[in-house]
Amino acid sequence: MKFYKPTSPSRRNMSTVTYRGVLTAGSPEKSLTKGLRSKAGRNNRGRITQRHQGAGNKKLFRNVDFVYDKKDIPAKIMTVEYDPYRTGFIGLVNYKDGEKRYVLLPKGMKVGDTFVVSETAELKTGNRVPLKRVPVGAFVYNVEMKVGGGAQLCRSAGNFGQIVANDAGYVHVKLPSTEIRKVPENAWACIGNVSNDEQWLVNVGKAGRSRWLGIRPKVRASAMNPVDHPYGGGEGRQGRGLRFAKTLWGQHVGKGQKTRTPKKYSNYLVVSRRKVGKAKAEK
Repeated sequence: MKFYKPTSPSRRNMSTVTYRGVLTAGSPEKSLTKGLRSKAGRNNRGRITQRHQGAGNKKLFRNVDFVYDKKDIPAKIMTVEYDPYRTGFIGLVNYKDGEKRYVLLPKGMKVGDTFVVSETAELKTGNRVPLKRVPVGAFVYNVEMKVGGGAQLCRSAGNFGQIVANDAGYVHVKLPSTEIRKVPENAWACIGNVSNDEQWLVNVGKAGRSRWLGIRPKVRASAMNPVDHPYGGGEGRQGRGLRFAKTLWGQHVGKGQKTRTPKKYSNYLVVSRRKVGKAKAEK
C-alpha cells in the first residue's frame, strides 16, 4: 500500500495499491481485448436500473477465461497485469499448445510459474481440480456453481471460499459473505485465494477520484424531501423514524434484516444463511 502525505485536504488519508514491483506489463495482449460500451447503469431499454453510475475513464475490456476448458495442458504465466474491470490481478498465460489466454491470478503466483487444469492435478496454488478432490479446510477461488458453467464464486481481490464438509454428492463451501453453500462435488475450483488482497484497504480520498472510477454522487436519504424517500423530511437532522431500514421504493434492506426471497429456487443449497449487521461485524 502507498499512503500519501496530507499535502492537501484531498490527499489526507488517501491510499492506493502499490503496483510497482508487482505488475510486469504496461499494455494488454491486443488479440484478447475489445472495446466495451459503458452502460452507465442502464438496461436494454435505456432505463436506469443501477443508480450512481456513469462517466469515468475509458476502459479496455480484457477477455478473461473463467471456463477453463483446456484440460490436462500445462500453462505458464507470462505477465501479471491490471484489469480495470476487476479488483484482482490478471495474468497472460501461454498453454503448451501455443494458445494464449487471460486468467485471474491467485496470491503468490508470479511470472514463470505454471498451473494445470486436471482431475489428477497436484493440490497446489493455481491448479484447478474438481471440488471432491479438495481437502476440508483448504481455500479455493473461481468456484463453479454448476458443473461446466464456469467460475462464478469468489472472484474479487483477496477473496476465497473454504471447504467445510463433503456430503451426499455435494461439497459445503463457506463463502466470503459467511454463507455456507452446497456445490456439486464435480464442479471445479482453483486452489488458493485471489491476488491483490490489499485492495480493501484503499481509501479513495476525494470525490474526483470516485468520478474517475465511474461512480456518481449519492444523496443521503435523510437529506431528501418526504416525497423522494421514506427517510425524507423533518426539521434539521432526523433519524429515519422507521423500525426497519428501507430502500427508496420501500423495500426492507440490510441492517440485520432478512431480505432473501423465502421461496427462492436455490434455498435447498444454502446450509447456513449469511450473517448480517452486528452478527457479521462481531464475527
